[in-house]
Amino acid sequence: MGAHYVSSKDFNRDPGRAKKATDDGTVFITNRNHPTHVLLRIDEYRKLTTSKGSIVDKLALPAAADIEFDPPRVRIGLKPADLD
Repeated sequence: MGAHYVSSKDFNRDPGRAKKATDDGTVFITNRNHPTHVLLRIDEYRKLTTSKGSIVDKLALPAAADIEFDPPRVRIGLKPADLD
């Protein structure tokens, strides 16, 4: 599945072509080279709007579990508070 970009002018001229392109992925409709609308198949829309789970589950990247992340330890020099 890929993403396709169609200008709003081309979309208005031939909406059937843009609808057919959703067979291969999401179609972004652009205005002056900026995406303004998204066209996707109804089954994909329903998956996005009716799936169970929390927002954390939806934003999780299961494939990212293999990414190594070892940030450097930060030492912060703290001083005692002067309460006098």
